[in-house]
Amino acid sequence: MAGPCAVEGEEITLRIAERIVAITDKLAIPYVFKGSYRKANRSRVDSFTGIGDEKALKILRKVGTTFGVPTITDIHESGEAEMAAEYVDVLQIPAFLCRQTDLLIAAAKTGKTVNIKKGQFLSAGAMRFAVDKVKDGGNDNVILTDRGNTFGYQDLIVDFRGIPEMKSFGVPVVMDCTHSLQQPNQASGVTGGKPALIETIAKAAIAVGADGLFIETHPDPANAKSDGANMLHLDLLEGLLQKLVKLRAAIQ
Repeated sequence: MAGPCAVEGEEITLRIAERIVAITDKLAIPYVFKGSYRKANRSRVDSFTGIGDEKALKILRKVGTTFGVPTITDIHESGEAEMAAEYVDVLQIPAFLCRQTDLLIAAAKTGKTVNIKKGQFLSAGAMRFAVDKVKDGGNDNVILTDRGNTFGYQDLIVDFRGIPEMKSFGVPVVMDCTHSLQQPNQASGVTGGKPALIETIAKAAIAVGADGLFIETHPDPANAKSDGANMLHLDLLEGLLQKLVKLRAAIQ
């Protein structure tokens, strides 16, 4: 799963998608395009939240039809599930909302695959109950994505023991290699990050058996409208994935 943090506009979104599709096709990696149609959880009131829900969702649908790839976006309230499901293939539950029963069940009832981000405040074992909520909603198509654990007030740390533990629930487990390197709660109100360690997190995740990776990437992270501090520069994606394909083949 890879793409920009947020849908910033049609031209740049399609450009990013085209580049990633070419890379993943070349390396024979199954690919899901990700992009948030709206950012509901921002530190500051003046932070970028989106270009408009319907406009952004239409762009995501255009990515899917243009390049023949599935798409994923996050939803924040129960009422958004049915709306977003008309445009994308996978509904994502943000980490801070992974315990919201009504949201999980609403996503489940759309019939779409549901990707649940593990809360920074939860153990891997606790995510079993989030999976149960979606399955109780009549939907067995569930993915869990780890994105690190809160470590103090301004840092996150990844406990790689959680990947095999969550895999034991019988669902695919993905490692979010970019959000897990965030440094939240900065005095500036803008989240920081450590993108130089993306390769380290990705390699470790593949080594312990992650089924997939989640990577936010952008051709100009410094000027991205959301989460630029922890994104992978798009120019670095192919080289990284080449290494990871070799690593996955080796451990198999």
